[in-house]
Amino acid sequence: MATGKNIRTYFQGTWHDGDVMIMRGADHAAWLGSSVFDGARYVNGIAPDLYAHCARVNRSATSLMLTPFISTEEMVQIVWEGLAAYPKEAAIYIRPMYWATQGDATAIVPGEEGTAFAISLEEIPMAPEGAATHLGRTKFRRPVLESSVCNAKAGCLYPNNARMLRDVRARGFGNALVADALGNVAESATANVFMVKDGVVFTPVANGTFLSGITRARHIKNMRADGMEVREAVLSFEDFEGADEVFLSGNLQKVTPVSGFEDTSYQIGPVTRRVRELYWDWALTEG
Repeated sequence: MATGKNIRTYFQGTWHDGDVMIMRGADHAAWLGSSVFDGARYVNGIAPDLYAHCARVNRSATSLMLTPFISTEEMVQIVWEGLAAYPKEAAIYIRPMYWATQGDATAIVPGEEGTAFAISLEEIPMAPEGAATHLGRTKFRRPVLESSVCNAKAGCLYPNNARMLRDVRARGFGNALVADALGNVAESATANVFMVKDGVVFTPVANGTFLSGITRARHIKNMRADGMEVREAVLSFEDFEGADEVFLSGNLQKVTPVSGFEDTSYQIGPVTRRVRELYWDWALTEG
């Protein structure tokens, strides 16, 4: 499914123009959901943390019992070869992915042989700087490692996220603030979350129910280097109701301001603006 435009596909050792057919009907992933992916960004001629995203898709593959066979270094090189076809000013979503083509004798477990790889490059614009979302509360929760592959960026996890989004959008909200199995805040339906109270930045402690994102880690490092106090903590919905600022952190948009949570309203405050500024300053000089 194409979200953006100007798609290029790397498959079986070659770059192709367009959204190429890459999966067969009998592939293990087509009927049993054994696929992983990652997402990076190309903006203004740079691809921040590209190496980290390529490394993570290999870790995700292993977590989902797939056999990754493209090294991180080679993957980065392939991505840059594909990006060469785009103008510097294009905003590209970079999506490397693995999936199982075969199962074992039970058909359930992905086979040790039979893993496919592709990269999809897709032109998707960055959101305007002032674009914000309003969060609602959902009954659906993040799973735990004992029931789902929470340690992988796996396609099979995303129907649960889709339920969260449909649940809150039916009530007029743009995204969901989601609980873990114990009822504490984990993240949003699409990205990690931060809140600010009295100048201190808080984010839910990474407890294994959600991916502690690459961009999340980058924000924490940037903020601490800038002298901000950042705490990873167990946070409740009441904590977010009392917050001064809230923002989301994800690869697709990097920083998304939050204008409210249910009946609580927030201003797009100085910390949110500073985090965005710090990120792009870092990306343009070191990313």
